[in-house]
Amino acid sequence: MKKILFYCQYHLGMGHLVRSVQILRSLATEFEICFVKGGTEVEGLDLPANIQVVTLPTLLSERRQLKVADLSQDLETVKQQRVITLLNIFDEFQPDCLIIEGYPFKKYQFEFESIPLLERVKTAKKDIKVVCSLRDVVMAQPYLDRDEVIATTCDRLNRYFDLLLIHSDPQFHRLEESFPAVADIKCPIQYTGFVAQALTETSAGTKEDAIDLSRTNPTILISVGGGQLGHDLLDAAVAVSPILAARLPEYHLQVFTGPFISIDRFKSLSIAAAEQTNLTLRKFTSQFLNYMQKANLSISLGGYNTTMNILRTGANSMILPSNKDWEQTVRAEKLAQMGILELLEPADLQPQQFADKIVRSIEARQIPKLHKPFDLYGAEKTKVTIDNLLTPLRSRRIEIKDLHH
Repeated sequence: MKKILFYCQYHLGMGHLVRSVQILRSLATEFEICFVKGGTEVEGLDLPANIQVVTLPTLLSERRQLKVADLSQDLETVKQQRVITLLNIFDEFQPDCLIIEGYPFKKYQFEFESIPLLERVKTAKKDIKVVCSLRDVVMAQPYLDRDEVIATTCDRLNRYFDLLLIHSDPQFHRLEESFPAVADIKCPIQYTGFVAQALTETSAGTKEDAIDLSRTNPTILISVGGGQLGHDLLDAAVAVSPILAARLPEYHLQVFTGPFISIDRFKSLSIAAAEQTNLTLRKFTSQFLNYMQKANLSISLGGYNTTMNILRTGANSMILPSNKDWEQTVRAEKLAQMGILELLEPADLQPQQFADKIVRSIEARQIPKLHKPFDLYGAEKTKVTIDNLLTPLRSRRIEIKDLHH
C-alpha cells in the first residue's frame, strides 16, 4: 500500500482543516496516511481510525506574523521543535507522496519548516511525488508586493511540486481568475471539482445533537465557521430572536459560534441567548450537514465548506461574506448572480431589517436554481488522481473520466 504524508497548517479558521479531513477520508480507503497538522485543536473531527495523526506545537499567525499560543514559550524554540518533528516524521514514515495544503499560494510565514521538508524530499533515495492541494479562490487579499509574491509562488511550484490540485469546478471558477501567472506554472494542473461532504456520510453525534435534531420546530440555522470571524452575525442572531419570536413564533434559531470563539465572547453571547427561548447557542457540531438539511433557512458567512454544504443540500440560504479578504465575496457574488443564494450586507444586520429579510426569505422559500449541477466529487477525484500519479500507466485501474456519480 502506497504511503501519503498530508501536511496541513490552519491558523485563522478551520476551513483548510475541514476540507483536508474530507479529502483524507477518501484517500484512507486506498493509501496508508500520516496526517501532520498545525493549529488549534478541534474536538469532534471524525477521522478514520487507520490514519496516523501528528499535531505540531501550535503557532498562531496574526497579520502574517507568527506568535506562540502559549506565552511562556519562546517562538524560535517552538519553530525549531516543529521543524525537527516534521522532518523526523518524514524520515520515519517514508512516504511515496507528500501533499501540502495551500502552500505555496499562501502560508509563506511557515516556510521555515515547509522549505526544509521539501528539500528533504529532493534528497530522498526514492522518488517522492509532491502535490499542492488548493481551494478555488486564491490570493484574495492585498499585498504590498503582489508581483513578487506571484513570482515566488511560481518559483516554489516549479522547483518542488509535481502536481497542482485545484478543488474547484472549472465551469464555476478557474485559477486564472485569481492568479494571473498560470502560464508560468510548469507542473501539471488538475481540477478535481469541489470537495463536499456526501449526504450519506454520518458520524457519531452528541446528546445535544440528538436533542436539537429531533426538535420538530421549523429551524433557522445561523453559523460563522471557525468562530474567529462573523461576530456581528452572532450578535445580530441574538438581537433578532425576540422579534422573530413574535413574527415567526413556531421557528427555532439554531446558532453555532464556531470552536475558535474566545471564552469571553462565548460567555457574553450565552448570557444574552439564555433569555431567548427560541434560540439554542452552541460552539460546534460534527453533524452540521444534518442541521443544514433540516433547516428552513441557513444564514452564514461564505467560507468554502459552508458554501459546499449549501450546494450539496440545496438549502435556502443567505450569506454574509467575511470582510477579512475578498475570497468569500468572489464566491458568494457568483452564486447570488446564479440565483442560488441571497447576499447579505452588514447594514442588513440591524434587528428590524434583519427580521424583515428572514421573514421574506422563509415566505418565498427560494429553491436554488441549479441550471447545471456542480461537480462536488473533489475528494473522490483527488484519490483517483493521486492513485494515477503513483501508479505506472499500464497498471492504472481508473481514469477520472470513468467516475460516475
